Amino acid sequence: MLTHAELKQRALAKPEVKDAYDTLADEYGLARELLHARTVAGLTQAEVAEKMHTKAPAIARLEGGGKHSPSIETLRKYALAVGCRLEVRLVPDS
Repeated sequence: MLTHAELKQRALAKPEVKDAYDTLADEYGLARELLHARTVAGLTQAEVAEKMHTKAPAIARLEGGGKHSPSIETLRKYALAVGCRLEVRLVPDS
């Protein structure tokens, strides 16, 4: 049986899979950032939702990445709820 790392490596060797993976990298990178910030803050999704005056499923969707594209204002509220500030930057391609 393959490990997750081996399976990922094998899948990413296929150009079409690598292209799709790269296309979603920013969205899932943001999701990882959100989850990390909440974990560091020691909060549950329900606690973040309460601070944002919303419900836990909304936080789950936000942290799940994928189709949901949150507004800057939503990201700002999330950042405040987990004790962070929002910083949005454009980084030149190398």
